[in-house]
Amino acid sequence: MASLVSFLFLLLIFLSLAVVPENQIQREHEHDRHEICGYISAMSAAADDRDWIKVDLHIHTLDDPKDVIDYSAHQLLERARALGFRILAITLHDTVFDRPEVFADAATMGILLIPAAEVRLCGADVIVLNVTAEEIADLKNFDDLRRLRDRRGISIFTIAPHPFYFLGGSIGARLLDEIDCFDAIELCHFHKGPLNPNRRAAKVASRFGKPLVATSDAHQLHAFGRHYTSIPRPAQLTAENVFAALRAGRIGLTSPPCSFVDLTSAIYFIFLAHPFRRRRNKKRRFATPKAFGVKNRPSLKGTPVLNPNRKRDTGVG
Repeated sequence: MASLVSFLFLLLIFLSLAVVPENQIQREHEHDRHEICGYISAMSAAADDRDWIKVDLHIHTLDDPKDVIDYSAHQLLERARALGFRILAITLHDTVFDRPEVFADAATMGILLIPAAEVRLCGADVIVLNVTAEEIADLKNFDDLRRLRDRRGISIFTIAPHPFYFLGGSIGARLLDEIDCFDAIELCHFHKGPLNPNRRAAKVASRFGKPLVATSDAHQLHAFGRHYTSIPRPAQLTAENVFAALRAGRIGLTSPPCSFVDLTSAIYFIFLAHPFRRRRNKKRRFATPKAFGVKNRPSLKGTPVLNPNRKRDTGVG
């Protein structure tokens, strides 16, 4: 029922945008650009003249235990290299991406791949960067996250993803209560004209002195590459240097508004393609061939252990 309501709401937004005059959409976009980019220009005033590099810290691949993705980490790396990215984080749901061969291949390509996860705490998604699987397994609530941040200091970085969107595990107004748990706030890729909850995110970021970080939150390979953050190239490509640049506000944002094709593709993927893939995979996983009239139970060996604190949601985040 919740999925149907969300679908109808998105469809209504899509239809309303379809009849909004183009000049009005352009005015909305210009307003957003000045409002958000004006804030960013103040934050990045201290940036030097060195080369800038592309950063995307919120990406999913087919390793994700929750979402059904159709591209691999290596396909992502190839596209990232072709598009000039130098810093990535694969943020699987409640699971740290830790395949050593992928990290080695990324390093060979000149790409810093930061171990990370998108963990759900008390119903809200949190991106935690430069973290271990053991540390993620110990996170059950925001107090646990506070203790982890106190213990690790500046060596980890946390982002509030898509905080004011109604799908997925958006934290919403609770961001104000838990703001001390975050180093940055995400500038979500899904926005166009009057449909732009990033405005509220920008106001919260400005109020609390937090940087905005643009990401792709890619669940489809073609969605990666258009939305990203830029930072001046550090002397050494390390996670700590990247975090220092972000905290200091030495950043630039690239996040163009969605086209109608993007909106249509997102609605199709979230409400049709992705649910179908999940149902199909579930049927395949639990298909039990009968042998001599006895059902074989599916093996759970190798199945990722999910965070038990994660609540079920209706969206893709």
